[in-house]
Amino acid sequence: MELLFTIVLMISSGLMIILVLLHKGRGGGMSDMFGGGVSSSLGGSSVAERNLDRLTIGIGVIWFSCVIALGLLLAY
Repeated sequence: MELLFTIVLMISSGLMIILVLLHKGRGGGMSDMFGGGVSSSLGGSSVAERNLDRLTIGIGVIWFSCVIALGLLLAY
């Protein structure tokens, strides 16, 4: 069981790094990379940014759950 949580934690950690780096910062992000810079400056975030936010939150919940589960498994 510990091995399963460790593998999921490592995969979700790698995905979190990639997803956070794809987010829009000061000068761009995934939407600007694919030509969405004009639409994102007109009216809030684009569909790609909102989907990226949802995916990042989902992976973050999985990551947090794995950390808690491994902490509980290794404490006893």
